[in-house]
Amino acid sequence: MMRHSQSLFSTAFRSLLASYRAKAGRHPLSTGNIAACWTMLSLTMLSSAAAQSGDASSGNASDASRPNVILIVTDDQGYGDMSCHGNPWLKTPHLDQLASESVRLEDYHVDPVCTPTRAALMTGRYCTRVGAWAVVQGRQLLQRDESTIANVFADAGYRTGMFGKWHLGDAHPYAPRFRGFQDVVCHLAGGADEIGNPVENDFFDDTYYRNGVPEKFDGYCTDVFFSELQRFVTQESDAPFFAYLPLNAMHGPHHVAKKYSDPFLEQGHNEARSKFFGMIANFDENLGRFSATLKRKGMDQNTIVIFMGDNGTAQGSDGNPANDDGFNAGMRGKKGSTYEGGHRVACFVRWPNKLEPGRRIHQLTTHRDWLPTLIDLCKLEPSKSAPHQPFDGRSIAPLLLGEEVDWPQRTVFVQRQADQPSLEMNPGRRSAYPKYAVLTEQWRMVNGELYHHGDDPGQTQDLSQQHPEVVEQLFAQYEKHYADVFAEGEPYARFEIGTMENPTRLTVRDWHPDTIPGVKGRVIWKQEQLGDDKLFINGFWAVHFARTGRYQIRLSRFPGDAIAAMKADSATLQIGDQTFSQTIRADESSATFEVELAEGDALLQSWLVDAETGNQRGAYFVDAKLIGN
Repeated sequence: MMRHSQSLFSTAFRSLLASYRAKAGRHPLSTGNIAACWTMLSLTMLSSAAAQSGDASSGNASDASRPNVILIVTDDQGYGDMSCHGNPWLKTPHLDQLASESVRLEDYHVDPVCTPTRAALMTGRYCTRVGAWAVVQGRQLLQRDESTIANVFADAGYRTGMFGKWHLGDAHPYAPRFRGFQDVVCHLAGGADEIGNPVENDFFDDTYYRNGVPEKFDGYCTDVFFSELQRFVTQESDAPFFAYLPLNAMHGPHHVAKKYSDPFLEQGHNEARSKFFGMIANFDENLGRFSATLKRKGMDQNTIVIFMGDNGTAQGSDGNPANDDGFNAGMRGKKGSTYEGGHRVACFVRWPNKLEPGRRIHQLTTHRDWLPTLIDLCKLEPSKSAPHQPFDGRSIAPLLLGEEVDWPQRTVFVQRQADQPSLEMNPGRRSAYPKYAVLTEQWRMVNGELYHHGDDPGQTQDLSQQHPEVVEQLFAQYEKHYADVFAEGEPYARFEIGTMENPTRLTVRDWHPDTIPGVKGRVIWKQEQLGDDKLFINGFWAVHFARTGRYQIRLSRFPGDAIAAMKADSATLQIGDQTFSQTIRADESSATFEVELAEGDALLQSWLVDAETGNQRGAYFVDAKLIGN
């Protein structure tokens, strides 16, 4: 058996290597890519071995009855951005069909922006508790000791796949292939066109990453990710699957084929909203094709399908119900807002013969509820490989199943937390950021204002003066919550250097902005910002060196697929209390240091200095590699 496994592994790797070399004209076979090949192969072989081994956790008699799960998350599509919720311009027949076949959560809340929602969805815990409460500046990384929904399903013998936008970290140990997902096709960063991705990505014929290996795809982004989802769910296997489809659509920039956007231009909408609506139309078309495939193959009956948005609308409304040329179902606020329209989103749950189609649940529910709920519905055990901390969400299985239960009242917190920490190793807990909301079944307190949820869904009448006792009570709960989630301060999520991913790439979007007195720290994430010669910003990365040894640290301003001069005379590298400098030519595109470093935590920062002007900026890209003991 061992000899056969070794032979199978060797044959598979030779086949994978040959296939990868065939693409070398597009993607040179670097050391990092070889490592990525091994990673992808290892995951494939482990998955195959689990399927063939008859292990009790993955091959028990109940596998045939355990449901598959598909979790679909659209980006920036608000509650009102679909025809089943009354949008007068959009027609979303396939999404409407899903809604009619589903239980609908009518008071369902997420976070106001991308990463926080994803972090909470993956863990069942508040984003502020798990370290991923912003979209850049190192605060979009999901702390490595957090168990994810994929860990739980994988440990239960499910095949796990993720296709689309991860936005919880791209390097080890944060990328989805390190967080329980066995089959991954994704772009990097917070958008397919953002820094970290190939510069030519524009949503059409892009390069994405299959288990860490770059691969050129044909077609539009949403079409590609649905195609990969279909490939995954239709694979022959005795094991059930958990599939996560977090699309980058409808996040900007709003690129879509004209056949989808032109009808909305003809209705009189501006270009941005027309393209936004066009992206939704394309999504709906893909959803229809995929749903038809599930039914044609007879897979729909034992598959739980969950659809939700990640935050309020980005372009469908201006968030002001009193003077809105868009549509937001009467809600105040949009993406980024702690008013209702910023975080109340659609959520449909379909499970034929188990959940009653068309039934609506009006109790207060959140994205943190899904992990404990799916553990109940799928009869799973908590993860053994990555033990979870206590959930902040609660199982809503009784509500979904229509059971007669005494459902307890709950208080839910929404936080728009930004952070630019100081250069301390463990910065202390900060005061609460002013954008917050406290939600109960009856009340909504937003930034100190008080609204009656039942009587004033548009949040137009502030009742804080009439009910100061309610404000006091809710604010006390909020302060207690804030102290709880930040009880351990704001520990950094650290990049691991010199481990199974070698080299590790650090990018400007991941640094913690410098907090020099009088200078506002910044990060950038758009590719076009890399070439802005008037932009002088800096920041540091929190890292962990896996072992004592010799490391190569390469600094550059531009990525490898857009090499250009750094326009600097000297480069300085600081790691912990060690500082290294070298003179460089103005036309050089990189500066490389080889340094001896001890195992442990450190802060890493660089400076590219123009001696003539005195201007300086940090290197936007750092490649760190262990090269010897």
